[in-house]
Amino acid sequence: MKLSKHLLAAALSAACAVSVLAQNVTVSEAWARATVPGQKATGAFMKLTAKDSVKLVGVSTPAAGVAEIHEMKMDKDVMKMAALPNGLDLPAGKSVELKPGSFHVMLMDLKAPLTKDTSVPLILVFQDAKGVKTNLEVKVPVSAQMPTTGQSMDMGHGEHKH
Repeated sequence: MKLSKHLLAAALSAACAVSVLAQNVTVSEAWARATVPGQKATGAFMKLTAKDSVKLVGVSTPAAGVAEIHEMKMDKDVMKMAALPNGLDLPAGKSVELKPGSFHVMLMDLKAPLTKDTSVPLILVFQDAKGVKTNLEVKVPVSAQMPTTGQSMDMGHGEHKH
């Protein structure tokens, strides 16, 4: 009996710790660009604001074979896109915008077209300064273009500690 009480207490403590980290990040104005039949890649965009500094270190979705955090930037006269192998820093209290032509989530090897007025589930993986990773699941609306009105998303559910 004593062992199970200790395990329960440890599990509850871990769950509370995960909630604190997950509530640290606010996701707003999220959207993914709709695709046409045969198109195998698209981008997802959003604003991420962290109360305490964390890093976005990964992303996944059942809708794509590959999901990565990317950056587009000018290199001399050429626009280049590349994955961020070390993740994306989210400084405390500053909004970091993932938008077309800049930082974004790249969804590749799509399993089906993303159609307007549907949504795609994304699992965002954050890492704090101590190396603790937390997953946060968000449902991202699919649109042909950037929505004109942003909406905040409740991030109180779907967190998992790794």
